[in-house]
Amino acid sequence: MVTKAEELLRCSERERARDGRRRRRREERENRREEELRSGADRMLRVLLGCFALCVICGRSKPTEKKSRVIRPPQHDGDTNYDHEAFLGPDEAKTFEQLAPEESRRRLGIIVDKIDSNRDGFVSEDELKLWIRRSQQRHVDDSVDRQWNDFDLNNDGLISWEEYRNVTYGSFLDDPHADSDYNYTQMMVRDERRFRVADTNEDLMADKREFSAFLHPEHHEYMKYLVVQETMEDIDKNGDGFIDLKEYIGDMYTAEEGKEEPEWVETERQQFSEFRDKNNDGKMDREETLDWILPSDYDHAEAESKHLLHESDVNKDGKLTKKEILDKYEVFVGSQVTDFGEALLRHDEF
Repeated sequence: MVTKAEELLRCSERERARDGRRRRRREERENRREEELRSGADRMLRVLLGCFALCVICGRSKPTEKKSRVIRPPQHDGDTNYDHEAFLGPDEAKTFEQLAPEESRRRLGIIVDKIDSNRDGFVSEDELKLWIRRSQQRHVDDSVDRQWNDFDLNNDGLISWEEYRNVTYGSFLDDPHADSDYNYTQMMVRDERRFRVADTNEDLMADKREFSAFLHPEHHEYMKYLVVQETMEDIDKNGDGFIDLKEYIGDMYTAEEGKEEPEWVETERQQFSEFRDKNNDGKMDREETLDWILPSDYDHAEAESKHLLHESDVNKDGKLTKKEILDKYEVFVGSQVTDFGEALLRHDEF
């Protein structure tokens, strides 16, 4: 007999897995955009060899990533990379992946002491949830800070659309007819539209809050319909303004000859029919897509904290000791002994 608490946990785990799929798909799109950047930078070096300073600026810049939350499903049930990114933030997770197990445990112990805000010797679900939310926000803030000086060329504390466009698309603007594998015109139009939506006072100048909304629109409520629009543009291959079942599945999975279809694909078909397509017309409109990619009733930090507690709470008392967390360190931070080892740069807090 399944208890109500167990069923709630199962529902939370299913939604957490879907969130992981959305996040992984976003990573793939970010990686593709990095490829586009590298191609553009290489082309610029060929065209503007005499303009060294401009080459340096454009070589460091990058177009805005497509921030769709539709992410390719993981190929296994125990997606520890998802846990690591949620607990540490994407940047810190990458650092921890390079550490020896002993160093991972040592650093994790320091983090546990920080999470235990009331110093009672335990980590509660609420403390975990607060830490995960802070990790998410820190990732966004660090991303904005890292890129700010690349674009604020006149150091006036604002980034204009003209500054962003010239740094990101300078080589294309100088030679729009040069051969390229990428549609820079389309990318620039899309970026300008996002910049204008993020620019709340409509002066085509972004302060840090507006630039954060531009780079990470999924974290800002007033950008949510732009996220939906960009997602639908990516997935709606026939251009009818809707996402049908074939497009929904096709965005996550491409059949390979001779390979059996994973079970999760059929599960996603059922999800589409039973939950995504709420009015049963065979396709998703804007509101249905919004409910899919940015569900209002789903709290990522809460779902992840419940999952980490479930995985690590050996005595099932609803809270974690430092020992319970360190014994399950691979769930929280992972380990991968590589050539980098102890040569990695150490953060001040460690």
